[in-house]
Amino acid sequence: MKLNRKEILTALESISVAGEGSNMVESGAVQNVMTFGDEVVVDLVLSTPALHIKKRAEVDVMKAIHEKVYEKAKVKVNIKVEAPEKKPEIKGKQIPGIKNIIAVASGKGGVGKSTVTSNLAVTLAKMGFKVGILDADIYGPSTPIMFDVEAERPLSVTVDGKSKMKPVENHGVKILSIGFFTKPNQAVVWRGPMAAKALNQMIFDAAWGELDFMLIDLPPGTGDIHLSIMQSLPITGSVIVSTPQNVALADAKKGVAMFQQESINVPVLGIVENMAYFTPEELPENKYYIFGKEGAKNLAEDLEVPFLGEIPLVQSLRESGDIGRPAALQTATPLESAFEEITRNMVQETVNRNKNLPPTEAIKITTMAGCSAVKKK
Repeated sequence: MKLNRKEILTALESISVAGEGSNMVESGAVQNVMTFGDEVVVDLVLSTPALHIKKRAEVDVMKAIHEKVYEKAKVKVNIKVEAPEKKPEIKGKQIPGIKNIIAVASGKGGVGKSTVTSNLAVTLAKMGFKVGILDADIYGPSTPIMFDVEAERPLSVTVDGKSKMKPVENHGVKILSIGFFTKPNQAVVWRGPMAAKALNQMIFDAAWGELDFMLIDLPPGTGDIHLSIMQSLPITGSVIVSTPQNVALADAKKGVAMFQQESINVPVLGIVENMAYFTPEELPENKYYIFGKEGAKNLAEDLEVPFLGEIPLVQSLRESGDIGRPAALQTATPLESAFEEITRNMVQETVNRNKNLPPTEAIKITTMAGCSAVKKK
């Protein structure tokens, strides 16, 4: 018996691929039908590689032809899988109203990361941006001291019927820190999951409102807290803080490498060099490179990432942080100029990043054979 191609297509219109509404012919799953006497070859294209879906499609095709066309037909079904292309999208949770999330990190402690974060925030606020700081340095929160809000506590407000934490605000910057919930002499002795839970509460259970920039003050190093933050949020970009000395540069290099891992892939907006040089008040024209000269600038060139600028080693920078009034608030000073330059460069790199790159995805953390593994969601 010679099989009729049209009759076969009509028979195939009576079945559909599992999970799809339309029949095989309308959905385009049937790519080709060829007949050779009592033999028929059906080429199918499916969007899922699941074995049970492919097997069911094969059985349905054979059954439809045998029942509706010819009981003794010799049917061969070829199946090809073509998954539809996915468009880039931000996955994971997001905070409504926050446009850019910048992670400020350092490879090692003591390089002035929190000081830089605080001064970047107040400089952004002076420029007219809406700014917030999430102090994610769980084991050494210093942002409340640097903004003179140690004694403050976040209030509870109702937003859309839900109770939320209202960030503490000073100098035009909204702030949340674990330091608001612990006593000054109390050590935070938490394992990673506990710290991650506390951070998630400060991120998602807070009434941040509209922000142009949220700066996240990360702990030193490259550890569990960093992964928890990047698992929770799609980070726009990162800023690395270092001093010029080789020991700090070696760790800063690791910090850059962490963000540039293929599985994390958070753009590095640039490197900031803190404690770049010392100028005595009585010798304003002199520069003494106590920790080395242009080490972070050279590192930025070697790693092919932007150099955002340098900050001199000035006594007033430390004093301003201790009294809770960031140095960038002062006018007509070298520190104000330094932080304005760095902030302008960071904003420009953020604009470039948003123009040229797709949104950063949150990462997914899994465990394989007892080892931590990181991949994109």
